[in-house]
Amino acid sequence: MAAKEAEQRPNPTVEIKNLRFTYPGIDGHPPPGSTPLIQDFSLSLFPGDRCLLVGSNGAGKTTILKILGGKHLVEPEMVRVLGRSAFHDTALTVSGDLCYLGGEWRREVAFAGFEVSFQMDVSAEKMIFGVAGVDPQRRDELIKVLSVDLSWRMHKVSDGQRRRVQICMGLLKPFKVLLLDEITVDLDVLARADLMKFLKKECQECGATIIYATHIFDGLEDWPSYMVYVAHGKLQLAMPMDKVKEMSNLSLMRTVESWLRKERDEDRRKRKDRKAKGLSEFENQVEGTRATGDPVHVASRALNNGWAGGRMHSTIAGEDNFFLSSNRVLR
Repeated sequence: MAAKEAEQRPNPTVEIKNLRFTYPGIDGHPPPGSTPLIQDFSLSLFPGDRCLLVGSNGAGKTTILKILGGKHLVEPEMVRVLGRSAFHDTALTVSGDLCYLGGEWRREVAFAGFEVSFQMDVSAEKMIFGVAGVDPQRRDELIKVLSVDLSWRMHKVSDGQRRRVQICMGLLKPFKVLLLDEITVDLDVLARADLMKFLKKECQECGATIIYATHIFDGLEDWPSYMVYVAHGKLQLAMPMDKVKEMSNLSLMRTVESWLRKERDEDRRKRKDRKAKGLSEFENQVEGTRATGDPVHVASRALNNGWAGGRMHSTIAGEDNFFLSSNRVLR
């Protein structure tokens, strides 16, 4: 009977097995001996799953979503989306079966700065109707769901209105796996509720799988079918939502809050223990790299030439402002 049920169960749409990931150095490979940002991470999701990915800032949520979206190279057997390698099989994203929506809709302007909002003087109608191969009925539904005014000029709209156009364009083509990274942060309550209702329908009627990373839990009590909690790049919890509710009598927001408070208190305790040993966290890090010859410390010398592309100011910070620069040279 168990074997028969296993045969009838659909194949996972998203499968992660013992994922380990470290951002590469200048040679394209992780510095030898460096601590993985993501490690010992395994997860399987199936058609129709609506997965809520939660964790504190810096827990690794965005990195995990980008790996699933094929934006970072990992071993093919570690991450499979629809049975294929997310990074190596580019047809996944080209076909629209795998869709990633995340971050701000921004671009880089040389010598003006990074992360410049998309502000071209063009109408929302021209952008949305400019996407080829779209089902007109689906397009009209999304325009209605997101309350997009086709007369909007993209250089005059608010951040929330610009975000609505971005989401509309990203969802115009049907998907099998959708990755959402804080995509509703600029939306008002009504727009967010209508969007989540649309996405729930996509899972129930079309068998799509959605992974949604967010810190906003308003109106999400009945949306997720699966919950994943990440801390320090490691999987802490992964289970169906009904089991999460059995574990806690609190609301979704209060449940996640309790996890994050416990994590924060544990981090504070560890920092206090380190300070009790006579060295601050900063001194432990710097002195440790100097004493051991950590390759991350060595690689940082070669990465920094004192300037960052498209910027007219040096990246070298003073000794008292060590963490103000991402490319700080260690001396």
